[in-house]
Amino acid sequence: MPLDLANIEPSNSAILIVDVQNNLVITPINALLKLPFAIKIATQDYHPANHISFARNHEGKKEFDQIVIFPPAELVAGRTLEDERSLEGLEQVLWPVHCVQDTFGVAFVDGLEHEGLEVVRKGCDVGIECYSAFEDPWGLTNTGLKDKLRNKEISNVFVVGIAGDYCVKSTALDAKEYGFRTFVIRDAVRSVSDNGLEWIEMDKAGVEIIDTAEELLTSRVLSQ
Repeated sequence: MPLDLANIEPSNSAILIVDVQNNLVITPINALLKLPFAIKIATQDYHPANHISFARNHEGKKEFDQIVIFPPAELVAGRTLEDERSLEGLEQVLWPVHCVQDTFGVAFVDGLEHEGLEVVRKGCDVGIECYSAFEDPWGLTNTGLKDKLRNKEISNVFVVGIAGDYCVKSTALDAKEYGFRTFVIRDAVRSVSDNGLEWIEMDKAGVEIIDTAEELLTSRVLSQ
């Protein structure tokens, strides 16, 4: 079914560039950044060196092994019993060390036209993985992104970046849940896996998929 972009205007639209730190998809993203979005936001993974997601911080574990992690007790304190029903353990992929605070690894990739972008950092807490640009999966910490978008009266969110099956997907699903009309631009995204399941999951949740940046660039809806 063709996308209905008739009500998309620059004044109520934002682009979220997820974790483009030393990676791919620069050309379509730079092209999209030339459009007059009301706000342009880039996220950064910003992990402490002892972050829970790094394989090297778990004795006997290898990169891409999986463990179960639980919410840090100090962040759970004070929540009601009703809240705690959603605080179960979650499966966690153990990653190579990446995007460590105050190192070159957190920098945006060379070539990304990031001047003037607002920056949102995530994954800053030692004991919490945060794929979404909005908040961690338990809702214990948030980045302030939701309020930033609402304060700008944003209705439409366009998501691009890395990685499609983790941070892009989680960001898009949260954006949809928070009431934003949410689009993901396929050729401005790269995933870890090539099985494509993330696109099925996002589509089922009501996230709208645009196949190419060129479709948006030539639609003229954001060129007003």
